[in-house]
Amino acid sequence: MTLTTPTEHVAQESVHSPIAIRGRGKRSLYSNSIEQFMRTETASVVGQLTYFHGFDTNSEQADAWAIEIELLKEQLINLQQGTVFIEFMIPRMGRRADAVIILAGSIFVIEFKVGANHFDIQALEQAYGYALDLKYFHKTSHLLPIVPVVIATDAPSQIAEVHWDDEAVAVPIKSNGSNLGAILQMIQSQETRVEMIDAELWADGRYYPSPTIVQAAQALYAGHDVADITRSEADEAGLRETSNYVQQVIHSARLNREKAICFVTGVPGAGKTLVGLNIATATQASDAEHAVYLSGNGPLVSVLQEALARDESGRLGCRKSTSYRRAAAYVQNIHHFRDEYVFDSGSPAEQVVIFDEAQRAWNREQTSKFMRTKKRQPGFDQSEPEFLISVMDRHDDWAVIVALVGGGQEINAGEAGLDGWLRALNQSHASWSIYLAPEVEDPTSMGSAVSLVDYSDLSIEISTDLHLKTSQRSFRTELISEGVHHLVHGDSDAASKIFRQTENLFPITVTRDLEVAKAWVREHRKATESSGLLASSKGYRLLPEGIFVKNKIDPAVWFLNETDDVRSCHALELVGTEFDVQGLELDWTIVAWDADYRWNGSEFEHWKFSGTKWQHINKRLDQDFLRNAYRVLLTRARQGMIIFVPHGTNDDPTRNPDWYASAASYLKRAGLKIIT
Repeated sequence: MTLTTPTEHVAQESVHSPIAIRGRGKRSLYSNSIEQFMRTETASVVGQLTYFHGFDTNSEQADAWAIEIELLKEQLINLQQGTVFIEFMIPRMGRRADAVIILAGSIFVIEFKVGANHFDIQALEQAYGYALDLKYFHKTSHLLPIVPVVIATDAPSQIAEVHWDDEAVAVPIKSNGSNLGAILQMIQSQETRVEMIDAELWADGRYYPSPTIVQAAQALYAGHDVADITRSEADEAGLRETSNYVQQVIHSARLNREKAICFVTGVPGAGKTLVGLNIATATQASDAEHAVYLSGNGPLVSVLQEALARDESGRLGCRKSTSYRRAAAYVQNIHHFRDEYVFDSGSPAEQVVIFDEAQRAWNREQTSKFMRTKKRQPGFDQSEPEFLISVMDRHDDWAVIVALVGGGQEINAGEAGLDGWLRALNQSHASWSIYLAPEVEDPTSMGSAVSLVDYSDLSIEISTDLHLKTSQRSFRTELISEGVHHLVHGDSDAASKIFRQTENLFPITVTRDLEVAKAWVREHRKATESSGLLASSKGYRLLPEGIFVKNKIDPAVWFLNETDDVRSCHALELVGTEFDVQGLELDWTIVAWDADYRWNGSEFEHWKFSGTKWQHINKRLDQDFLRNAYRVLLTRARQGMIIFVPHGTNDDPTRNPDWYASAASYLKRAGLKIIT
């Protein structure tokens, strides 16, 4: 048998089929009509797959492809009208489904486990995840029935049953391959669509992914462009535009030997962290404009470092310890950077630094206290923003700070917020050029606002490109952040108007029973989607419900470990507080509402539990922190959430049933459905 070379094969196939593979960057490594696929020698198909996959393909992979191709030919023999894609790209993370088959009006996603004698949960979730990715993010798949099939070639025969969810995605079907043809014909016979799918138009459909920040960081770190992992081409200030604007500021500062600070703001989940990571990645190859990503959010740093190390180690086959060291150089803790220059009077090696969660930088009082008690610096009298700017100001020629600021997300005592940075510039570094968005003065966009009139002496350039208006976190609706803003500020009417618009796309419900909440999440969660239990760090009287907010979780384990790990978020046993989850996200959440944020019938009251009783929080700043904590918790979900409000008990004065009933009543007035 003569093996056609890959280039010859492509030339031949492209004559016969308009959707044959044309090179790298296409949706699949091989595609053709079923009729043409059946006529093509298996070795020729394997040759094409090997060529486009890369020259490092091993014989084990080639053998697996040959088995898969022979099985498909065997099972497709009576199905001539359709299209076969092999190694079909699922663009969200550069992953590939083993095969996709189009028959009439249905899409079949096939995942092979050659040599497997059972169906493990990871394979089933993987296939289901691919199907959901297509349904949610591939424009031409939105209205089509999608059927994931897992084939374990050495498993016993299975009776094929089809169960559909409410979005026309089937529960993964198990098969050893011997009845694949029968499965395809069974689904085809149930098909009610009249119009057949145009395979070429379907494959070329636009793809709008919505990765989590962890997935996005992994993709950027692996070399993907930010445009490949963002979901909306219609963003008024999209991630690419914002990244490009910041990089132009960096380039201009270097050429003109200037010092500049760029504030990137946005609604919760809009992708501020992603912009920072993208800039850090884009400048890796440049010695002159190389940027380092820094964050004071310890859990975020921990999760990203671990996720990047796991992903690179898995992709490249290198030792995880080596990958971890590389990841730790890419994503660093801002406190380590700060502490280094307390004792070192020199200038940093980097002339561009990206400070994520910049609103969490400490004010002068908090920084001075820390330096006095922890670093033995009794005379230290600067805020953290002022000190960090002064460190970068040590450069003789140029320097750029990129400060990523989450509006309305100051959640800890001593956090300076955006105002703290502007005050530091106004008082000590007025020569710096400042770039920010007009939305910093809009409390609806930012949760809280600053007045630029107070900083009229500074050199400020205003650009709408520096504010991210569209939430990348919730791909189902853009209005959730605005609804939550009204909810936590006590405006139930405004919140209700928004939640009525979003209820079909982004379900938010309320329950008084924690087990009902967990069942609701488990019912809604699919495949590889994530879920978690959240509560305010001051929700101490949730303890009788089994929610212990004082227990410290390992964020990397909680966010990244598999669904069967009881320490992971998916188990719904360990609770994450606002400090654990800020900057991160989950698909489905339970938010437990305690009596710390208490509705009195006309406004929210702010309380903290100390010793054996609740104490009223009187300081305005501390009240803001508590409100922002609930804002953070209520904006972590990507697909939907349920709010758990306990009943309390008359036997315990610290858990007065009236407090909880009032909260539940308020949430109901805000348009949220209560379920039992």
